[in-house]
Amino acid sequence: MAVMEKGHSLGSSFLQLLKDTNPAGVGTGLVATLFSTLGPGVIVMTSAKAGGLTDAQAVSWLLAIYSFGGLATIFMSLRYRIPLVVAYSIPGAILLAKLLPHFSLPEAVGAYIVVGVVTLILTVTGLIKKVVDRIPVPIMLGMVGGVLFSFGIGLFKASIQQPHIYGVMLIVFFAAMAFKKFAQKVPPIVIAMVVGAILLMVYGQIKATPLSFELARPEFVWPVFSLRAIIEISVPLFFLVIGVQNIQAVGVLIAENYEPPINAMYLVPSIGAFFNASMGGHCAVTAGPSTAICSSPAAHEKHELRYVAAFYEGVFWFCFALLAKTAVEAVNMVPKEFVIVLAGIAMFDVFSTAFRGAFSGKFRYGAIVAFFIAVANLPILTVGAPLWAIIFGVAISLALERDDFKKDNNTAPPAETSTVAYAGGK
Repeated sequence: MAVMEKGHSLGSSFLQLLKDTNPAGVGTGLVATLFSTLGPGVIVMTSAKAGGLTDAQAVSWLLAIYSFGGLATIFMSLRYRIPLVVAYSIPGAILLAKLLPHFSLPEAVGAYIVVGVVTLILTVTGLIKKVVDRIPVPIMLGMVGGVLFSFGIGLFKASIQQPHIYGVMLIVFFAAMAFKKFAQKVPPIVIAMVVGAILLMVYGQIKATPLSFELARPEFVWPVFSLRAIIEISVPLFFLVIGVQNIQAVGVLIAENYEPPINAMYLVPSIGAFFNASMGGHCAVTAGPSTAICSSPAAHEKHELRYVAAFYEGVFWFCFALLAKTAVEAVNMVPKEFVIVLAGIAMFDVFSTAFRGAFSGKFRYGAIVAFFIAVANLPILTVGAPLWAIIFGVAISLALERDDFKKDNNTAPPAETSTVAYAGGK
């Protein structure tokens, strides 16, 4: 029976964190928080409204998913000292906007719990780890490159359309990177964020929104298990969690030359499904894009210090959860392009690593197919593109690149630094 991989004690890691905390880590954690709350939080509120939930139930939903995500991210970053973020399924929230009107909230909660139970069983039996370990790394990186591709497009599109704000942010970011000694002391992404915020104020693009400060309150829900809800809600959510969301984070960590604790990356979110469901929230996952931001060189030039960004994102997430209603009102104050640009800047080096690892060695045809399917981002049979990118990528490699499977099909991508193992020391 598989259990979570061994890691560090939380106490020793926290003491180490106090020494390792740095501006780049805190700043990147804040950028990742902005990315995961500006927009996604509104998506959840929109889905709740579409599903006929009350304002109290919607706030409880946010409280559940952000509080568990925050606490789980803090736990994972301290246990393994790698930049790993636990969140919730954003595509799942979008899907629920269409499904919730046809079910009661207790029925939906019952469906969420079923996803958690199935994921937990597959994880503790070791089946998920066996499957993930057999996916060729270049194909996985091709999928990751395709998933993150839109962030690069969004970065330059916003910079071209509004050069007076986002173009300046990009130029400032590259200019700060050019002065390496200065960049080691003051993170370029933090400089770009501050400059962008100032420019938004100068050009009047920050909306004045009245805020009401109050702590979020949970609305507990007793589950009802409906066969129809299990078929229509549990099945698509299961594939989003297993084959779309978590696998992105695994690929991102491999791209940045970490050794992902795969069992923990599935086990912890499966436990989160029960916590979230108790307050009307949907399934937890290991986050791909947020993990990409926190594991990027923007978080720190040293791999072993990037866990700091994930830890502080977890802290910010938990604070967001407590003030969920106020936070959702606040996130509407800045344009969505601001967050898109920050996310693209943070992931800039991740793009390079993913593409180099995907297309420079074995399984190139499979990686190319995986990349384009992920870029297309079209679901098939309600299952998201990342899972199909892996399936078709492996199928093409089996057909055209059989020799690549004969020796070590999981050859790690070329990297400039050595692998940072989760169970070892620093």
